Amino acid sequence: MQLELRVDRSSPVPLYFQLSQQLEAAIEHGSLTPGSLLGNEIELAARLGLSRPTVRQAIQSLVDKGLLVRRRGVGTQVVHSQVKRPLELSSLYDDLEAAGQRPATTVLVNTVVPASAEVAAALGVPEGGDVQRVERLRLAHGEPMAYLCNHLPAGLLDPDTRQLEATGLYRLMRAAGITLHSARQSIGARAATSAEAERLAEAEGAPLLTMQRTTFDDTGRAVEFGDHIYRPSRYAFEFQLLVRP
Repeated sequence: MQLELRVDRSSPVPLYFQLSQQLEAAIEHGSLTPGSLLGNEIELAARLGLSRPTVRQAIQSLVDKGLLVRRRGVGTQVVHSQVKRPLELSSLYDDLEAAGQRPATTVLVNTVVPASAEVAAALGVPEGGDVQRVERLRLAHGEPMAYLCNHLPAGLLDPDTRQLEATGLYRLMRAAGITLHSARQSIGARAATSAEAERLAEAEGAPLLTMQRTTFDDTGRAVEFGDHIYRPSRYAFEFQLLVRP
């Protein structure tokens, strides 16, 4: 299927940016699926009446974002779309499913451990007391996207490793009768350690998005403390900002 691409020469928006935005939208909406070929730069330039450097710049901007990759002997290929996660109380698993990303999970740790000072403060439990620790690697289209470390109060949920690999933690909590109500969350960024880089197929020192979240049920009890890291080439947080009246 040939994409409907148009550029407006009367617009102050640079032509390469107009093209890159349309291609990015086609990837996000599934018109260009992972693995599909974008086509020849020369043909694309001729079809749109653009110079080849303009088309090359548009494509390169999407290569830099991790949405396209140039393969020798193959051409320019769609890799994946970036997941843009809204700031609401949802799970990564649900967000990936909604974005058509085919989530998969590898459970690295699922055990009871003593609560560290940070975990104890977040969950409101005694330091050194038992908490459930779950570490998972979340993948989309077979590529690692995020490393998730979650702590739960002891006795709240006894998650089965096979269930954790088949679905999301929040779904298991809801199925157990836990009503998720609100969360306190902070977002940041830092460089990847060697272990994190190896898990996420990034270079050591590469920038990573971080997110810490404490989730509460409808009684105000802390039911989960999450400490997650994400690949920024595959993942972004979206904010909706409102002006105060």
